[in-house]
Amino acid sequence: MNQDEMKRAVAIAAVDMIRPRLEKTSVIGVGTGSTANCFIDALAKCRDDFAGAVASSEATAERLRQHDIEVFDLNSVSQLEFYIDGADEFDPHFNLIKGGGGALTREKIVAAVAKTFICIVDESKKVDVLGSFPLPVEVIPMARSYVGRQLAGLEGQPAYREGFVTDNGNIILDLHDVEILDPKAFERHLNNIVGVVTNGLFANRSADVILMGTPQGVVTLRQD
Repeated sequence: MNQDEMKRAVAIAAVDMIRPRLEKTSVIGVGTGSTANCFIDALAKCRDDFAGAVASSEATAERLRQHDIEVFDLNSVSQLEFYIDGADEFDPHFNLIKGGGGALTREKIVAAVAKTFICIVDESKKVDVLGSFPLPVEVIPMARSYVGRQLAGLEGQPAYREGFVTDNGNIILDLHDVEILDPKAFERHLNNIVGVVTNGLFANRSADVILMGTPQGVVTLRQD
C-alpha cells in the first residue's frame, strides 16, 4: 500500500472499531486533516447508526455536512464516546504532535472531552523522540513577538506561519529543531507562556489507541 492507501485503510479500521459501540444517540468527535477526511468519508456509510459529530475545525464541519452527518456544538453535548483524528508524529509512549493543519486548540478541547482517543496514522509518523515535525503553537496575535522570543530561548527556531489565521482568530508559531525528551513537562511549560493559547503536544492527554497503517496492513497499538 502507498501512503494514501494506508490512510484509507486506517480510516476504515477506525470505523470498524467504533461501529459496534455506536448508538442512535451517540455523538463522536472528529479531527482535522487528510487522514481525518478519509475517516469522515468512511464514516458516512454508517451515518444512520449515530446522532452526529463534533468537529474540530470549520473545514471538518463542512465535510461532515457534505455527507449529511449532523454537526453538534460541543457545549450542547454531555459526553463523547470517541475522538478520532490523525497526527503529525507519535512516539512509543503515545505522545503526539498535532496541529500541522492549524486546528490544534479545538482538537485538544474535543480530545479532552472524549472517553477514547483513537489516533489514525501511517507508519511514517512514528518516531523515537518527538520534534522532527515543527511543533505548532497557537498565539494571541498581539503576543507574537513576545512568545517568539520565549520560544527562541528553548533551543528551537520559532517561525511565524505566514498568511494563516486559526478558526479562533489567532496566529501560529511553528517551533523547529527542538528535541522533546519530556513531552508532558514541555507541553505544560509552553502553555504557561503568557499569550500562548495552547500548543500541539498531546502528551497530558495522549492517544488511547493508535491505528497505524503499514504496507502489510493496519496495526493496532494500545496503551498498557
